[in-house]
Amino acid sequence: MDDQALQPIYNYRRISDRIGTSGMPTVAQVSDIARAGFEVVINLDQLDSSHALPDEAAAVAALGLTYRQIPVVWEHPTHENLTDFFAAMEDYAHKRVFVHCVANYRATVFMTLYGILRLGWPREEAMNRLHQMWQQPNATWQHFIASELAE
Repeated sequence: MDDQALQPIYNYRRISDRIGTSGMPTVAQVSDIARAGFEVVINLDQLDSSHALPDEAAAVAALGLTYRQIPVVWEHPTHENLTDFFAAMEDYAHKRVFVHCVANYRATVFMTLYGILRLGWPREEAMNRLHQMWQQPNATWQHFIASELAE
């Protein structure tokens, strides 16, 4: 996958040939995501976020991509949010998926938990990858990560 055009997207990370994550893309960058061959965009930002793109769902659909929003409240991520994310990742297991939020913190945490709990990633390696993106998750997110890994 040639992801040179995706590098300018805030906190873009290539997870695999099938998965990428980032912070909030611009409308122009959504086009770059489509051109890079992604088929699905999953947005973990809240529905009423001040950072949201105007009608992101329509912009993504106009490019022929599938759009899914799982609104995760920054101060209160839930097990149900993570379950919805896991279901979405399984729904699109054979597609190229781009996951984003505002700064790639929610997306990185959810992707890390998915990798560990569903894909069998080694925990230490996955957590090292998480800390490369978000050096020190805040207390809310540390608790969320710990509680999900304990389940």
